[in-house]
Amino acid sequence: MDKLKAMNTFVVIVEQGSLSAAADKLDRSPAAVVRTLASLEQHLGVRLLNRSTRHIALTEEGTDYLQHCRRILADIQATEFRLDSCRTEPAGKLSITAPVMFGRLHLAPLLNQWLKHNPAMSAELTLLDRVVDVIEEKFDLALRIGHLADSSLVARTIGSTPYLLCASPEFIAQRGMPSHPAELAEWPTVCFAPAGEVWQFQVEGKLWEQRIHPVVSANQIDAGLAAARDGVGICRVLGYQAQQDLEQGTLVPVLTEYEPPPLPVQFVFPHSRLLSPRVRQFLDAVIEPLQQRLQNGSC
Repeated sequence: MDKLKAMNTFVVIVEQGSLSAAADKLDRSPAAVVRTLASLEQHLGVRLLNRSTRHIALTEEGTDYLQHCRRILADIQATEFRLDSCRTEPAGKLSITAPVMFGRLHLAPLLNQWLKHNPAMSAELTLLDRVVDVIEEKFDLALRIGHLADSSLVARTIGSTPYLLCASPEFIAQRGMPSHPAELAEWPTVCFAPAGEVWQFQVEGKLWEQRIHPVVSANQIDAGLAAARDGVGICRVLGYQAQQDLEQGTLVPVLTEYEPPPLPVQFVFPHSRLLSPRVRQFLDAVIEPLQQRLQNGSC
């Protein structure tokens, strides 16, 4: 049995949702797909899928094996295209999406430098503060901040960024410094509307959720930071979003001892899509500078 072929067949079956759809995707007969799956299950000694005439469902063993298959197949693809990219000049168009502020501050400058050194390339950079459907909207890459929920994507983590509460020095001088997240229920706050009005903290090693009553609710981080700088209230952002204000002293951190765990920063791409040399070379060029910025606290 060709183990890699069997693993790929298993992954495609799960993605397509049925044996017949997987057969169409793989350009094989349904009987051949069934035989491959049966041989794989026999080889492993476990049942990977519970299946009926209309539905398939992963078993617990199948769920675990699926993650291993995706990682192995992605690693093989990455190695092949890394070797290929060494002898192929990147050409064509690169389509990337990222959060608005992170993209503007950190990703766009690196992309611009990369394009200057690769004149046969062009790029489409889409900055959005929402989670896009990478496959449906046909992006080569997406930079995401947060835990990855979509298991159909491969993630390459480059670092992390913390949550941060901050306020203007004048605001703190007038109101004092809060000593516990519970106090925020009575304090003026500024929130980023898409994130909601419940802020999470870590108190004595446990999750603490605190509802706030914002004076300002903004749909753009820049507007929320401006409100905080103007002394309207305490703002909750990610570390990189307030870095410039912290360095300039226009904002100061608040309740730092209660910060929740930081969020991962990662590039994601469809595991079923082979990474072209242009995508691989772009990642190789920008990941190290982004890692350094995250480690140094400038992101």
